[in-house]
Amino acid sequence: MGSLFASLLNSTGALQVYGRVFNVIQNNVTNANTPGYVEQEQSLIPMPFDPAGGLTGGVLPGRMLSARSSYLEQSVRNQQQLLGDAQQRAGDLGQIESLFDTSSETGVSGALNSFFNSFSQLAVNPNDVVSRQNVIGAAEKLAEAFRQNSIGISRVSNNVDGETRDTVTAINSLAERIAEINSHFRSDAESASDAGLDALMHSSLEKLSGLVNYSLVKTSDGSYTLYAGGQTPLVIGDRVYPLAADFSSPTTVIRDALGRDVTSQMEGLGGTLGAMLKEKNVTLAGYKTALNTVATALADSVNGQLSLGVDRNGDAPLKNLFSYSAALGSAFTLAVTDIAPDEIAAALATAPGGNGNAIALAQLALQPAVSGFTFTQAYGNLGGQVGRDISQAKQDLSAQQDLLAQAQTARAEASGISLDKEAAKLLQFQQAYQAVGKMIGVLNTLTDTVLNILR
Repeated sequence: MGSLFASLLNSTGALQVYGRVFNVIQNNVTNANTPGYVEQEQSLIPMPFDPAGGLTGGVLPGRMLSARSSYLEQSVRNQQQLLGDAQQRAGDLGQIESLFDTSSETGVSGALNSFFNSFSQLAVNPNDVVSRQNVIGAAEKLAEAFRQNSIGISRVSNNVDGETRDTVTAINSLAERIAEINSHFRSDAESASDAGLDALMHSSLEKLSGLVNYSLVKTSDGSYTLYAGGQTPLVIGDRVYPLAADFSSPTTVIRDALGRDVTSQMEGLGGTLGAMLKEKNVTLAGYKTALNTVATALADSVNGQLSLGVDRNGDAPLKNLFSYSAALGSAFTLAVTDIAPDEIAAALATAPGGNGNAIALAQLALQPAVSGFTFTQAYGNLGGQVGRDISQAKQDLSAQQDLLAQAQTARAEASGISLDKEAAKLLQFQQAYQAVGKMIGVLNTLTDTVLNILR
């Protein structure tokens, strides 16, 4: 009789265990498309069966098994960081691509050619008022072209500032979410095995990896410690150490929770924040410096050569053709003075009324005035650098999209939810459940028979 009751209890317990298995399968199917969720499996512990030794067998629920792979998760996060960097660079630098099209007849390249050609035309008839006015007009177009390039770079730089501000806010928001999940892990041991919290944690970590480079340490209490840039505390347990963006100087500065400058730990190390810092502080600043160098050399060379000649009246010139402010940026402030056509010094002092200085000014186009390069070559070098940077960003974007897709596919194959696999498990345990149900029916019948005999 005792064996019958033991078998009945074991069978009833098995039904309860299988019920837990069904719940896990249902959760897997329901969350198949939930970000961060991975396959869960209820492990089973078979109990020893030895009637002679009083061991009645049965099955007990074991610990919940997660298919999550730390290695594959880190692989995906690494690729997210690199993709975030490439996306940011391709998007931002693409905005200034048209400004530095050296093959275009418009813009600085075309304006440089037109400007020096205007002096060639003036040399043909140095006392012609229309030709003199054409020089001033060409100079104004050239100055405007330089200003538009500088404004374009500044516009992208300002956009990057806004994006940086939003990105830092998003980083801190995700850090708060991670800290909140950490608090559950630390206060309740069972939360560490909660598939929903685990999914939310890893989806948050993955989103964060696209924004900033960070290192990750899982502690003994199940919580995660994060260091932005590998060194700056961002999340420790349930505490957040927020980052801040400082735009008070020409370069963007990232400060930690204590106000310390940690920019070097973030710049160019992956994620959108690293890309934006490098763009603002290095790449775009470098473009503007190079553009200012060309503008300064151009204005100084032209003004210097004009000062050596005489105007239409045979007098030494009193006004420069170009003006600029080095402090505010020579390209941005490059402008034509209020010089009059008659004041253009087309002649040399030794030959008033001639074209000697106009010829010398036209020949400036061929002089190595900027670090051994002509004005057109120097600007072309800048345009080439911009083009190479944009091309590299686009190549990196395409490559990182493919690499991220590969990493995500590898993760999905190892830990993702397969509806076919879940269906097969469901069928398997349904059959086991039905078999146990039939056994319980048999045991009930036997128990009733034995009780009737004993009566």
